Amino acid sequence: MLLTIFLAIIFCAAITIMLLAAVAFIQDKKFFSSAPREAQEAIKPRDRELFYGARIIGWTLMVFSFLMILGTGVIAIWDGFRSSFTFWEFFFRFVFIFTVYKIYDMICFDYFLLMKYQFFQFYFPEVKSVYTGRKYGYNIKSQLLKLMVIFPGASALAAWICTYFS
Repeated sequence: MLLTIFLAIIFCAAITIMLLAAVAFIQDKKFFSSAPREAQEAIKPRDRELFYGARIIGWTLMVFSFLMILGTGVIAIWDGFRSSFTFWEFFFRFVFIFTVYKIYDMICFDYFLLMKYQFFQFYFPEVKSVYTGRKYGYNIKSQLLKLMVIFPGASALAAWICTYFS
């Protein structure tokens, strides 16, 4: 259980690094496909880097983040094989990691970074009007769908595949 908690923390840290890389350093409009349509339309393409080397730093962080996420999955599965996990143990591990991530995403990213501290609006001031007056982020239905349906389903499928090969 301790390893599962640790992996959930690592997963959240990796997603945080990915967000930082995309918003603060790379600043490419294609990374904001999950933003509301009106925010996507308001975003102006950034042809110039924030500072010299910003995109290199951003892409380095993005690759590092991706490797952290991949490593989280590999360790979660490898340890499950090593410990002879059952379907339910694999399922609990996967659904726990995804649930912690999604709750972290909803609280830290959507509420604090987006709405309270306006992190995204700092780097893209043209979207301030889109988020003005909102009490929460923009996609609560999508977030809850992932939390209650998609992630448990993906966890069940992953657990089934893992138990099939173990």
